[in-house]
Amino acid sequence: MEETNQNKPSLKTEITQKYIPFVWEVLKIFIIASVIVLPIRYFLFQPFIVKGDSMSPNFLSGDYLIVDELSYRFSDPQRGEVIVFKYPKDTTQRFIKRVIGLPGETVNIKNGSITISKDGKSFILDEKYLPFDLKTYGEVNTVLGSDEFFVLGDNREFSYDSRRWGNVPREDIIGKALLRILPLAALSEFSAPNY
Repeated sequence: MEETNQNKPSLKTEITQKYIPFVWEVLKIFIIASVIVLPIRYFLFQPFIVKGDSMSPNFLSGDYLIVDELSYRFSDPQRGEVIVFKYPKDTTQRFIKRVIGLPGETVNIKNGSITISKDGKSFILDEKYLPFDLKTYGEVNTVLGSDEFFVLGDNREFSYDSRRWGNVPREDIIGKALLRILPLAALSEFSAPNY
């Protein structure tokens, strides 16, 4: 007895039965991944690639960093932390520098050293993370507002920083450098130095 075409499923039906469930599974995975990854990427952590030598020798051009965007929602930047922020003169650009002066402080740069003053107390900044013979060029005396930070690049001779364009408003700070993940040989976590 011969099988009739009426009992055979069509090729279109076979494809639909086989591939629709597969496509649906892939789509579900994509949706779940997006729900998990996108908030992390846009609200908690974001990648940042160092461009230029203003932070050498501690950060080199091409270093791939993870920036913590969450911590500064609950606390303020601390002296010595490396931050990523919107360049105050063009907020479409992102800069990376080290926090030197905190809100309400006076930062005085003279004869190659940095003096920090507040409430009648002052100290010379001892930056152990820099080469011992490095001098901070320029002469600056600035009083920081209640929401301003003074930042410098680690490569003081060639850094374009607060000495040239002024203080960084708190609202322009994106986050702090948390991890260096590339190059793999330089994989490291960052924390604020002790002064």
